[in-house]
Order: sequence, then structure tokens, then C-alpha cells
Amino acid sequence: MATQPPAAEPDEESDVERRNADVCNVVGAVEEMGAKWKLIVLNDLRDGEKRFNELKRSTGASSYTLSRVLDDLEKEELIENRKEFESPVASYYALTEKGAALCPVFESLDAWGEDWL
Repeated sequence: MATQPPAAEPDEESDVERRNADVCNVVGAVEEMGAKWKLIVLNDLRDGEKRFNELKRSTGASSYTLSRVLDDLEKEELIENRKEFESPVASYYALTEKGAALCPVFESLDAWGEDWL
């Protein structure tokens, strides 16, 4: 009778499983960021809080596109919307802690682009 090798411990991951998990994290992060406009807005908010019209000017997005993207980013908890109801009513957008955690990624992409593009 042939003996079977002992089963791997359930908490032991193979190198392939670890690499696949890394790939899944990268793919998941890219999918979370998704659209070009999300990246543009998140990158623009690295400089700090901005009003809707400031973001519209600095990103070049249409009002419809910017509004849709801001709603999505807020739902994904990457930005927060602070409203002032005094005249004139204003909405201010800023990165959340989750969104600010992307700043090093943008800095790395910026450096890579400077070197290679």
C-alpha cells in the first residue's frame, strides 16, 4: 500500500497561493480605484480640501462626471463631504484616512512616470 504524504497544515500557504493573493490584492485595489476620473480626483485632493467648483476647474471634469465620481468615492469611503449651509451653500471634499493612505501610491506613480514616461 502506498502511503500518502501528510496533508499540509490549513494555515500553511504555498508560494503560488501567496503570489495569487498578492495579485488579487493588486487587482482588487485597481478595481476599487476603477475609472480614470476617480484617480484624478483622489490625486487632486492630496493637496487638501477643495470645493466642488475648485475640483471641477483643477480636474477638467464636467459637472455631471465630477458629481458622479464624488458620489462613488464618498460611498467607497475614500473621501468625505463637508457641507456649509451658510449663504452661499458650499460642499467641501477631502480625503478620508482610507483615501489618504493612497498618497504614497500616487507619489510612487508620479516618480515612476517622471522616470519612464
